[in-house]
Amino acid sequence: MSEVRLLSDAPWLASGPAARVLGLLNADGEEARVIGGAVRNALMRIPLGDIDIATTALPNEVVRRAKQAGIKSVPTGIEHGTVTLVVEGHPFEVTTLREDTETYGRKAKVAFGRDWVRDAERRDFTINGLSVDAEGVVHDHVGGLADIKARRVRFIGDPAQRIAEDYLRILRFFRFHAAYGAGEVDRAGYLACIGGRAGLAGLSAERIRMEMLKLVVADGAAAAVVAMADGGLLLPLFGGVAYTGPFAAMIEIEKLMGLAPSAVRRLAALTVAVTEDARRIASRLRLSNAEAKALDSMGHRWWRLPGMDEAHAKRRLYRLDEQPYRDRLLLAWARTGAGRNVEQWRALATLPQRWRAPHFPLRASDFIARGIAEGPALGHVLTLAEDAWLAADFPLDPQVLSGIADQAVSRFTRDHRL
Repeated sequence: MSEVRLLSDAPWLASGPAARVLGLLNADGEEARVIGGAVRNALMRIPLGDIDIATTALPNEVVRRAKQAGIKSVPTGIEHGTVTLVVEGHPFEVTTLREDTETYGRKAKVAFGRDWVRDAERRDFTINGLSVDAEGVVHDHVGGLADIKARRVRFIGDPAQRIAEDYLRILRFFRFHAAYGAGEVDRAGYLACIGGRAGLAGLSAERIRMEMLKLVVADGAAAAVVAMADGGLLLPLFGGVAYTGPFAAMIEIEKLMGLAPSAVRRLAALTVAVTEDARRIASRLRLSNAEAKALDSMGHRWWRLPGMDEAHAKRRLYRLDEQPYRDRLLLAWARTGAGRNVEQWRALATLPQRWRAPHFPLRASDFIARGIAEGPALGHVLTLAEDAWLAADFPLDPQVLSGIADQAVSRFTRDHRL
């Protein structure tokens, strides 16, 4: 084991809610440390997410101490040793040290322990196997410090065994490499993922969705997705073709346009060529209604957008509204390549910032006054008039509008006379 002092820019160890939890549990022969992602992120100088804590104290003892200190405890996974303590509005998952005695996929038979080494060895990746005590000393039992320095994501122990314990670790391997790694993926881990890919079929759609939506917005997503495709890992997930070129192009386009990464937009670039693809992906990943609707909209006739002029773009924007217009346009751009006709695409993409579509100025009363009865006929005439108004480039002049209304009525009357 190697030890190194955590950098001094970890004030959450010295004071605040996390320090209070550590102080509560570091007494009467028990020990507590911050573990996993918080330690990794602190060492890599990136923002912390949740702060998880491991302890030698048994779950009931954690609950007892929390109650005595006036701290709310929630038995979120007490059968597995996890209790959530809520301090000043901040939740902390506190888990008793564990040893997996038997493992069946995701379901492990757990024994509580007091051995920090064995607890670290049961985790997934070396960069997640670090812990830091209340004094700021980092404890590394699995080689995580060296891997953080090398920006290398590596399984703890035998990669195949780690994967067999939970096949979601295949997706996590690529997600963590995309987020924290550099260069090529660890070869031993990569080969183990390929060898275990049949296990992906047993994962729930919800778990796959959660991992993939995180993976596609990670900094290194483009290379990670190519590695997954080369290893035959995307077909079992998506059930269809994966478009790694447009996916990489979408990432470049978002950067070029100064847009925040969009998981659904990137997922569309990776998986959607037509609306049937969107529906398949929405079903396989159990996307939310909003996500499914956005994916379907992007896949709808995007191929009509390349090469359109601004007048055509205005009509598209009017029909779609700003976000669907932008997403579909960016998908079309990604499909044709990020480096082609950049200025033309940029002008079309920024149209919503430069132009606001007026409301259609004609109303039902305008056509009722022209003898059209309420009902389906009125709706039909309104549609004819709106189409003509769009084709005329959104005129607002009263005389022009009156002419559009008259022509719509005349056309409807003529068509229904035949």
